[in-house]
Amino acid sequence: MLQDETLAHNHHCGDCPIRHRAVCARCESTELERLEEIKYYRSFEAGQTVIWSGDKMDFVGSVVSGIATLTQTMEDGRTQMVGLLLPSDFVGRPGREGSAYDVVATTDLVMCCFRKKPFEQMMERTPHIAQRLLEMTLDELDAAREWMLVLGRKTAREKIASLLSIIARRDATLNLQPARGALVFDLPLTREAMADYLGLTLETVSRQISALKRDGVIQLEGKRHVTVPDFSRLMEEAGDDADGGMFA
Repeated sequence: MLQDETLAHNHHCGDCPIRHRAVCARCESTELERLEEIKYYRSFEAGQTVIWSGDKMDFVGSVVSGIATLTQTMEDGRTQMVGLLLPSDFVGRPGREGSAYDVVATTDLVMCCFRKKPFEQMMERTPHIAQRLLEMTLDELDAAREWMLVLGRKTAREKIASLLSIIARRDATLNLQPARGALVFDLPLTREAMADYLGLTLETVSRQISALKRDGVIQLEGKRHVTVPDFSRLMEEAGDDADGGMFA
C-alpha cells in the first residue's frame, strides 16, 4: 500500500518535466484536463516501500523525479532486483488488481498518480493514452530482453558501463538533449544498489568504476556526479556502439 499521504506537488500537467515522455505525452488539452481531475502527487523518502508485491493497487502512475527499484522475493526469502523505474516510467498495470513486485524508492521519489478505475475508463475513451501505454510497454519489453544480455553475458566492466549509459541516456532524453558527445548527470544509485542490481560484489563495482575513471571513460566529482567526455566511448565499453533501446 502507499505509505505517505503527503501531497508532493500541485503542478499542472502542461508544466510537468516528464510530459514529453510520460503516458500523457500525446494528450490534447481537453484530455489533460480530464487527467487533472483524477490525478494526485505522492512523495516517498529513500528506502520507503511504494507498493508491496501482492497488494491491491488503487492507482497507476508515473515517476516524476527520483528512482525506484522493482524487487521480487523468492519463497525462501531471497530477493532479486529485477528492474529500475526512472523518471517518466509507468507504475502499475491497468486491468490487474495487484502488483507482481515490491516497488521501493531508492532515492527521494515523486510520483504522479492516477486513480485506477477512472484511468482505466479514460483509456477506453482516449486512444492517445492507450497507444502511448502500449509503446511504453513494448519499450519496457525490449529493455528487459536487453538487460538479460547484460546480466548473462557481459563482463563486470561492460555491466557497469551499460548501467551508466542507461542512466546517461535517460537523463539526456528528459532534458531534451541528444545522447552523444559529452554528457553530465548525477548517478541516482549507491554503489551497493548497483552491485545488487548487476549481480556483482561492492568491491567489484568500486574497482570497475575506478578503472573507467582511470581510463578516461568517465570523470567523477564525489561519488555521484558523473561526466562522460565521449558517450560513444562509453557505449563501446558497454559492448554496444549503437544507440540501443535500454531505458532510452
